[in-house]
Formats: sequence, structure tokens, C-alpha cells
Amino acid sequence: MLNISNTSISKEIYSRGFNSFKKVSDKRSGNRIIYFILAFTIVFGACLFLPWTQNIRAKGYLSTLSPQQKPQAVQSVISGRLEEWFVREGDLVAKGDTIAYISEVKSDYFDPELVNRTDEQVRAKAGSADGYRAKANSLKEQYRALEAARDLKREQITNKMMQTRVKIESDSIDLIAFQTDADIAKKQLDRTQELFDKGLKSLTQLEEKRVKYQQTQAKVRVQQNKVINLRNELGVLKLETSAVDREYADKLAKSESDRFSALTAELNAEAETSKLKNQLSNYTLRQDLYYIKAPQAGFITKTIKKGIGEIIKEGADIMTIVPDKYDFAVEIYVEPYDLPLLSIGNEVRLQFDGWPAFIFSGWPNTATGTFPGKVVAIDRFISDNGKYRILIAPEEDGKEWPELLRMGSGAEAFILLKRVPLWYEIWRQLNGFPADFYTEGLESEDVKKKAPLRSVK
Repeated sequence: MLNISNTSISKEIYSRGFNSFKKVSDKRSGNRIIYFILAFTIVFGACLFLPWTQNIRAKGYLSTLSPQQKPQAVQSVISGRLEEWFVREGDLVAKGDTIAYISEVKSDYFDPELVNRTDEQVRAKAGSADGYRAKANSLKEQYRALEAARDLKREQITNKMMQTRVKIESDSIDLIAFQTDADIAKKQLDRTQELFDKGLKSLTQLEEKRVKYQQTQAKVRVQQNKVINLRNELGVLKLETSAVDREYADKLAKSESDRFSALTAELNAEAETSKLKNQLSNYTLRQDLYYIKAPQAGFITKTIKKGIGEIIKEGADIMTIVPDKYDFAVEIYVEPYDLPLLSIGNEVRLQFDGWPAFIFSGWPNTATGTFPGKVVAIDRFISDNGKYRILIAPEEDGKEWPELLRMGSGAEAFILLKRVPLWYEIWRQLNGFPADFYTEGLESEDVKKKAPLRSVK
């Protein structure tokens, strides 16, 4: 009561029956409020200096680090008509298990005996190549025989030429002897003629000398003709040598040409054989491709082609298979202005969908239900959503991730950064600044707490 009026009603009111009047009239109640406010202020001020771990929050999903452990589509290498399924969705298959069977749709491969007929063509063409090879070998032997015959002919002509030269030399000596005899006979005839003219020799003696001289002259002429004939024969032999060389050169050239033609035909036959073998191998492998097999062990999760009789194009997806064993990793996306704060090896706390957690993002040690991880990969190029992709793997010595996690389930990541006072974190959040850029190796007074500017959106 203010007690402004001279008339007081305090005596008419029973104030002791009301607690509010007791507290108003109690002078110590005001001191209690002051003490409470002072204590709260001290406790709040002390809390402002508690350490706070800065972090970057981002959402993502479970994936894997190894490309071969990610869900993959099973495709058909060739086009075909779907004839039979051997699996159902949810089945666990091993690597190489048959999933489906398709039949041929291209007219080039309709023949059921295509492989056998192609194999016959391969054998026939290989036999043709062997025949050409044998012909080439025979022509090679023929070439050698012609060379031997040419050499023998040359040797025979050379021997004849040597014999002719010996005869020419021998007959030339005889010719000289005959010429000497003719000269002697001429001199005897001249002396006998002289003596006959003087009457010292008879006519008979003169005629005898004349006959002898004529005989020696005849022998000289015969011997000269013989030498000339031998020399002509030697010239003929030389010409015969040239003729033999030309004759056998033509024969050898023809034989060599035939051999090269046979070798060319052999190579062409071998090329055709290789081509047919390639076709045979392709046909054989194509028949194996009618059975679509599992590329790896895993679960059949989604069949894209369903009905029997559907036409499957080559390279088209048929179903999806999820590997039965994989190493988990969390794939998250962060803003570009947070990217400079991250590096390989940053500690991360993860919360998975379906696993309840009690989280204090600034005090990760007090959080429950979270799982540890570390940054193992940072993309070098921005993604289509305007953010950078980060991969997080489990800590080797940390708490193991749940075994019941499934590929693609959601996760929330808390990437732990620098530890700062709580008051500084509150001030940073109120001003909309990103977390501090922390560089190892700088002294504490050199670390600027001025936050980098946000990118303009």
C-alpha cells in the first residue's frame, strides 16, 4: 500500500493469511533476487569461456570408396530376345552365376550350324595355305636344280674352252714347225734350182725339191686352217656361255616368280584363315553371351527388363546388382566457402538415419549415438548442385559403424575444426561468419580471427 490517504485500512486487512503479503513485507526477498541474478550472471559468464569445437554440418548418404563395390547395372553385350529368367529380386548370386538367357535377333546369326560351317571354312582355307606352301617349296627346289644345271653347263663349256685353247696352242706350235719346214724346203728348192741352172743337179732332183716344198706349203695351209677353226670354235664356246646364262636366267626368273606367286597366295590364304578364325572365335564367344552372368557376387535389387520376349539392345541395362561385401564411406556436400577449412584427415562425427543420437556439436566428446570418421577425399571440381563432394571413411581405431547400415541411407556429418571460446562462437554465429581458417605452424598471435567473406550468391 502506498498509504497516501490519511485513512488507513491496514487494520482491516488480515495480511498474515496471504503469502504474497508476507513476501512483499519481507525485506530479505529483494536480496534473494539480486543474489540469484548475480549468480546466474557469473555462471553464464564462466560458460562463455568454455572451449567450443567449431564444426561444419552437412548431410549426405552412405556410399563406398571402391568403384567396384558400388551398385552397378548388369548389361547385355549383344542384342537379343529375353527368353528366360534364372533369378528373382533379392536373390544372392555369386560371380559367374547365370541371370538370364537371351536368343538371337540378327539374321546374320540365325544359322544353328554357323560355328561348324565356319570351322569347315577355316580348315579348307588352312589346307589351301598348306598347298601353296608346298608349291613354294617345290619351286624353291626347282630353282636350286636350275642353278645346279646352269653351273654344270657352264663347267662343261669351260672345260671345252680349256681343251680348245690347249689344241690351239698345240696346233700353233705345229704350224710354226710346218712353216719352218716350208722355209727350209724353199731354200733347198732355190739352191737346187741354182745348181740345176749350172748343170750340177739333175731335173729329177729339182722336181723332188719342188714337190717337197709344195708338200710343206700344203701342211702349213692345213695347219693354219686347223688353228683358225679352233679359234672359231673357242669364240662359239664363249657365245654359248652367254647363251646358257641368258637361257637359265629366264628359267630361274620364271621359277622365282612362280615361287613368289605361290608365297603370295600362301600369305593371302593365311590372312583369310586368320580372318575366318577370328569370325569363328567371335561366333563361339557370341553363343556364350546368350547367357547373361553376374559380374560379381551380390544381391539382385532391381530388374529393368521384366517380361519374357522383350527385345534387349546391346549395352542396355537389364538389372541392378549390389555387392554383398563393401567398405562403407559417407558422401557429403559442403559449401564452397567452407572448402578452404577442410583437409584430408579432418575428424568427423556422424549420425546415421535410424540410429538415435544425443548430440552436442560443440562438445563432440559428450555426444552419444554418433560414430567417428575422417575425411579421405575432397573433389577438385564443383558438383552440379554447386557444392563440393567430400568422402568420409571410418576411423581405423575408432568405434565401428553399425553392421546393419545399407547403401544409400542418409547421414549427417559434423566436421570438427578449431577449438575456440564459446563467446567467440556465439559472436561468429550472430554475425554470420564461417568458421576460422586454421593453418598449422602459425603462432597464436599471428592467427587472424577475421572470418573470410562469404561468396556472393
